[in-house]
Amino acid sequence: MAPNEGAASVEADAKTTKNGFWGRIVQFVRQVIDELKKVVWPTRDELTTFFVVVIVFVLAMMVFSGVVDVITAWLVTKVFGG
Repeated sequence: MAPNEGAASVEADAKTTKNGFWGRIVQFVRQVIDELKKVVWPTRDELTTFFVVVIVFVLAMMVFSGVVDVITAWLVTKVFGG
């Protein structure tokens, strides 16, 4: 490790602890805002497409689960009587 690396690390740690509790919260919020600026948000058309795909998939899973439930109930009734 180079001599300056340790000093820079200690200096960065001292700067973080110097800010205190509220300083760290403010730093965190600023970092969150900076990261959100980097996000590539979907266009309205992409968002609509994703929404429709999710709704269709959920409906398909509901139908599938319903069919499996009805078949299972029918089989249980046939096997154990009802």
